[in-house]
Amino acid sequence: MKIGISSTGKTLDDNVDVRFGRCPYFLIVEIEDKRIKGAKAVENTAAAQAGGAGITAAQIVANEKADAVISVNFGPRAFDVFNQLGIKVYQGQGKIRDVVQQLIDGKLTETTTPTGPMHQGLK
Repeated sequence: MKIGISSTGKTLDDNVDVRFGRCPYFLIVEIEDKRIKGAKAVENTAAAQAGGAGITAAQIVANEKADAVISVNFGPRAFDVFNQLGIKVYQGQGKIRDVVQQLIDGKLTETTTPTGPMHQGLK
């Protein structure tokens, strides 16, 4: 299973970024036999876009063949992309390593609606 996580940095010890579409990185974490097998950082090129960041960011994660995604807030456009592609959406906050373990342990609940408005991450 592959999980795309909005991240403040490039490692499992960084935090889940509260913004999905405008986070600086996505950490793509691979889980096998209920353990973290590996992780790779992918730069979020959508972060600086004037508009449409959620859609572009969702496509970046989908291109990594993620089965699920974790962030704190998902706007309606990103959420719709994941819904159409069958990628499960979860909310999680804190250190990425801990949030992934919560998912493995079944402690994260799948989100069935967007959790934030459009343009939430714009400064």
